[in-house]
Amino acid sequence: MSKKVYCIAQFQPKAGREKELFSVLQALEPNTLREDGCIQYTVTRHIPSPFAGGESFPIVFNEIWSDMAAFEAHCQRKEIQAFFKTHCEAETGAAEKWNVCVYSDEPEGYDTPSL
Repeated sequence: MSKKVYCIAQFQPKAGREKELFSVLQALEPNTLREDGCIQYTVTRHIPSPFAGGESFPIVFNEIWSDMAAFEAHCQRKEIQAFFKTHCEAETGAAEKWNVCVYSDEPEGYDTPSL
């Protein structure tokens, strides 16, 4: 098992603002990929498929971090905080709703070996 943290950050843009929001999120990738502990940080957009009929927000970040400390350091970067303040929290922002969740690949109660 690992200490990796998997983050799914979903965004519902306001009507007519999907391209704008996607572009803003893409602009966050280069600096984030330079961060210590960033393994994957890719913004994606929903595409239709008859084999994937589930519900989803139209824009989703798929992130993998080396550990919780790396993820939390990322969340505290000024660029990331400014994005949420400007595009999610402000009434004039491009995001209608957002949902950020983190996950572990370790089963609950896993007996992690001591190093």
